[in-house]
Amino acid sequence: MTLGNSMLIPILPKMKSELHLSSFQVSLTITVFSLVAAFFIPILGYLSDRISRKAIIIPALMLYGIGGILSGAAAAWFSGPYMWIMIGRILQGIGAAGTAPIAMALAGDLFRGSEASRVLGLVEASNGFGKVISPILGSAIALIVWYGVFFAFPVVMLGSLILTWVFIKEKKTAKEPPPFKKYIHGLASVFKHEGRWLFTAYLAGATCQFALFGILFFLSDVLEKPHNIVGVVKGLVLAIPLLVMCTTSYITGSKIGENKKLMKILIVTGFILMTISYVLLSFIGHLTLFIAILAVSSLGTGLILPCVNTFITKAVGKERRGFVTSLYSSVRFFGVAAGPPLFGWMMGWSRIGMFLSIAGLTFVVGLLVLLMFRVNQGNNDEKQGGSGGHVEMKRKMPVGLLKPVGGR
Repeated sequence: MTLGNSMLIPILPKMKSELHLSSFQVSLTITVFSLVAAFFIPILGYLSDRISRKAIIIPALMLYGIGGILSGAAAAWFSGPYMWIMIGRILQGIGAAGTAPIAMALAGDLFRGSEASRVLGLVEASNGFGKVISPILGSAIALIVWYGVFFAFPVVMLGSLILTWVFIKEKKTAKEPPPFKKYIHGLASVFKHEGRWLFTAYLAGATCQFALFGILFFLSDVLEKPHNIVGVVKGLVLAIPLLVMCTTSYITGSKIGENKKLMKILIVTGFILMTISYVLLSFIGHLTLFIAILAVSSLGTGLILPCVNTFITKAVGKERRGFVTSLYSSVRFFGVAAGPPLFGWMMGWSRIGMFLSIAGLTFVVGLLVLLMFRVNQGNNDEKQGGSGGHVEMKRKMPVGLLKPVGGR
């Protein structure tokens, strides 16, 4: 899913000139993918709860690859290919909605306890690794032919599809899925009783993605204009903070286990690091020092996301996990979509004002986590998993799961 946008960014100027597009038209190839994915993620998450994770992931991967083939073929052989490229990107957005978000729910289904935290950390690290290699890979493929990037999508898809088909074995359940009305009632009960910390967790994930993609947009502009760093070298520089985030995500996921108190501490610490970094960045002009401080912010992001992933994935039982985690992914996607345009607007307003505004946002979100996340102490063996409804949660949910402030 990460490759879907990030790998296209290096080829956008070439696409604009080759197809005689406006800046707005070429930007829509990114926007339409993100918005379609954000819209379909909760829908496919619900269907994965009703059917199975694998039954959604495999067709979604195929649709993702088909969209790439259509866009690439249109660019290579069609006259007036723009509309066909956009249709291909819409198909890819729908396909992307059924990949990584459903994989997060699947990880929660297949693994328990500290192993689940480790695997969810690996999922987040994989997301980060996709961001690391995307600009480098896109720049390298564009050296052959600019539209070659579109044909790279089905290649990656095919590998993922084969691995999923062969190695993912979902656990059979004897229970029938609940009726639609009961399913919706259970979700409403979850958000009614757990909503304050759950929405704070959603906000935390979206804030991290908003800040990350916004600052990368800013850095991309700074590298190209004042410093004349372009092409693959530019991709390598952009990959530095992403690599820090990716590595931190993996280590965090492998170490947090089931320790909810530690997770909360790491989330708050991550937002403190982000806040301090953005305050300092408002006064730093030297490129090397700027990237070093930005890496500290990325370290904070790497502390936050695996912990938030674990909390959200284990917030409800398997029967509603797909929707809850997919809604989280959808909110994160909106954060990604909002980052570049808002940072672009703030860049024209005030550099200092931009960084201090983002520092204020991360400080407030960190404070909300501190206030809204309430951790009960005790053993956290998830033997029966979470469930919807507050009464059932008191009986079935693992001891140590977060409770909203003021919750009974």
